[in-house]
Amino acid sequence: MPAAEESYGINKIVDNISRLSPDLLAEACQHILTYLQGQTRGVDSAEISDRFHRAGVRLEHEALQNIVRFLLLTFRSAGKNNLSGDDLVSRLEEGSNKWFKASLQVLHRLWSEHGASVHAQQEVQAMLSIGQLVDMQWKLGMAVSSDTCRSLNSPYVSVLMRIVEPSGHICQKSFEMTVPQFQNFHKQFKEMAAVMETV
Repeated sequence: MPAAEESYGINKIVDNISRLSPDLLAEACQHILTYLQGQTRGVDSAEISDRFHRAGVRLEHEALQNIVRFLLLTFRSAGKNNLSGDDLVSRLEEGSNKWFKASLQVLHRLWSEHGASVHAQQEVQAMLSIGQLVDMQWKLGMAVSSDTCRSLNSPYVSVLMRIVEPSGHICQKSFEMTVPQFQNFHKQFKEMAAVMETV
């Protein structure tokens, strides 16, 4: 993306952020910082959107997504570089001259309070950069056609897992197992749970 287009894009996002009251901006940032500190499983844009609507702020879906993405990347980058509140504000001002002072004060205050915790969480995630299981569902079915089953009309278990990737994106993985495979899978999960209770 050319520098002029990138600058226009950032200025547009900053304009939209400036439409938010300091309290509303702080609330949205708090959602993002809570996620970056490892206290929630993801950033719920729908909840942020509902809050904006209740406060009378009307933004298109894409504009809201851009605000959330921008704040997420800003805080993630500040955590990675272990920036102070002053350094964060300086970088934001270098990126756009459209910032309102009240918005920068909110970001400075929140980053000063939570930045060290975000940085620590990112260091832990870097060491353990794997996805996190959010939800798992299974159902029993009957095979009527299959490449792997020797005989049709044999039972199988279909498993659907929802996983939060290190980026924060929630993805779904599905697979099928025979009943004996699922029983072994279940046994291993129980053994893992027993071990984790002793930690």
